[in-house]
Amino acid sequence: MRRRDFIKGIAGSAAAWPLAVHAQQSAVPVIGFLSARSPLESTRLVAAFLDGLKDGGFVSQQNVRIEYRWAEGQYDQLPGLASDLVNRGTAVIVAVGNTPSAFAARAATTVIPIVFVVGDDPVKIGLVESIARPRGNLTGVSLLLGQLGPKRLEILRQVVPDALTVGLLANQNNPTAEEAIKPAHSAAVTYGVQLIAQTASSDSELEAAFDNLVQQHVTAMAVDADPFFTTRRERLIALAIRYAISTVYPNSEFALSGGLISYGGDVRAGYRIAGGYVGRILKGTRPSDLPVQQSTKIELILNLKTAKALGLTFPLPLLGRADEVIE
Repeated sequence: MRRRDFIKGIAGSAAAWPLAVHAQQSAVPVIGFLSARSPLESTRLVAAFLDGLKDGGFVSQQNVRIEYRWAEGQYDQLPGLASDLVNRGTAVIVAVGNTPSAFAARAATTVIPIVFVVGDDPVKIGLVESIARPRGNLTGVSLLLGQLGPKRLEILRQVVPDALTVGLLANQNNPTAEEAIKPAHSAAVTYGVQLIAQTASSDSELEAAFDNLVQQHVTAMAVDADPFFTTRRERLIALAIRYAISTVYPNSEFALSGGLISYGGDVRAGYRIAGGYVGRILKGTRPSDLPVQQSTKIELILNLKTAKALGLTFPLPLLGRADEVIE
């Protein structure tokens, strides 16, 4: 299938299905796919989800139908999108793109099963009661992305050892933003650097955040895991290169798009697990009987081309640890 056609397919909604088809396939279960991200930059992740779903015996547009809803980094859109999926009679809702999607889905229904993919500890943030027995109508995958902030600062110290002031970019609209900022401040004290925390939740705020970082002589920065930043990763990468700020990002998509360094969980693996869980639920397994899976695989990707543009050289120990080096 061509990439353009694939994107068109996942971006569609019920309107793309003729009424006659709806009538003929009324017995086909419908999966609601709620994402805080955008369809264009989620193609690899959706493909991983569909692979997991296929492993469970379900193929989109054959024996299951998927309704996609995209907030494109705008969290205030999620409650309405979640309610719409509930009203359409979905059999399962997949809430992905980090924590806000999961909370929006949970607020919309206590009956329809929900499978989430989040970057935080779901017990700590109150999504489920227990990892082993989540109870209620929720289960899913935790990538533990929010706990990697201090490690990203450590990587920055290896790449830019002379940086005395480092930045942290977070989204204040994300309920877990403060949980990322606090440990980063502690890590900065450990490494003997000053941390400047900047927040942004709109395009204008993103520009202003970089202006402020430059004014405070920040030459190295870590970006928190957040769908708003992921949906604008090309813009974010361009700003970092323009202002010569050496930046470590939260997932592989940034490094693959030209970012200097990415360090984070294997997001595709999490989506594939979620697809498998949806398949099991469609076959009758209750969400409460499926323990929350915790992904432990962490990927370090280095972009040599971007390093050269910034006048940087990766230390050999870091190169040796990298899962992938982009030349």
